[in-house]
Amino acid sequence: MQNLLFSLFLVVYILTLLGNGAIVCAVKWDKQLHTSMYILLGNFAFLEICYVSSTVPNLLANFLSESKTISFSGCFFQLYFFFSLGTAECFFLSVMAYDRYLAICHPLHYPTIMTGGFCAILISACWVGGFLYCPIPVVLISQLPFCGPNIIDHFACEQGPLLGLVCVPAPITESICYTFNSILLLGSLFPIVGSYTLVLRAVFRIPSGGGRWKAFSTCGSHLMVVSLFYGSLMAIFVCPSSGNPAEMKKIVTLGYSVATPLLNPLIYSLRNKDMKNALRKVLRGLKIS
Repeated sequence: MQNLLFSLFLVVYILTLLGNGAIVCAVKWDKQLHTSMYILLGNFAFLEICYVSSTVPNLLANFLSESKTISFSGCFFQLYFFFSLGTAECFFLSVMAYDRYLAICHPLHYPTIMTGGFCAILISACWVGGFLYCPIPVVLISQLPFCGPNIIDHFACEQGPLLGLVCVPAPITESICYTFNSILLLGSLFPIVGSYTLVLRAVFRIPSGGGRWKAFSTCGSHLMVVSLFYGSLMAIFVCPSSGNPAEMKKIVTLGYSVATPLLNPLIYSLRNKDMKNALRKVLRGLKIS
């Protein structure tokens, strides 16, 4: 079974790297994609490569290892990077929703608002904010006493499984962690909901059916990614741990940490004509001037 799972996750990991890497290359090499929307998408694809690489390589090594151990510091480094990259992903999804709001609701002002400099500031804020948001929960958990068998019933070092190994009750730390998670998820989801509420109002005012369909198609891919990512995240981090069986947690975690990065390139490329054309050029090895 372990050999089978190793082969399965290895294929998924390679496909994730190839798919998101192709998007990064397409955005970099095709000058037609040098717009804010695609630059954000290119950074998001690179983020997905980093995100899936924070857990899957160690998972693959565990399938082939007899000991299946991880050091204390290694575990918390993994927790920090996994948590930070997931936080940055939440920020990127919010910024991408804001970009679509500007493009559809304020098309005439879009070029003057979403300039290259402003887009670079938003991208930098997503990356830096993701890595600055997470140290407090990670440090608090690392200071708790671990004196049991120290067996993590999970495929990665995550908040819930680690808190389950603590020897003494830690209600304050648990409350702080869930507060941080809730603020992050709800705080980043609120701008997305607000942006698309305004987008829907604007779309329904478009007189032609073709115009409405074009507007919907530019937002559909992003909405699908948001639904997949936030649906699984909120099931784990916002809901109390007592209501989530361990096996279900693992499956849901695989959803947002492995399946979503794999599906993102398919979702964006299949629904976007410009991206499909650019990806064809990349896959054919053509030099794009």
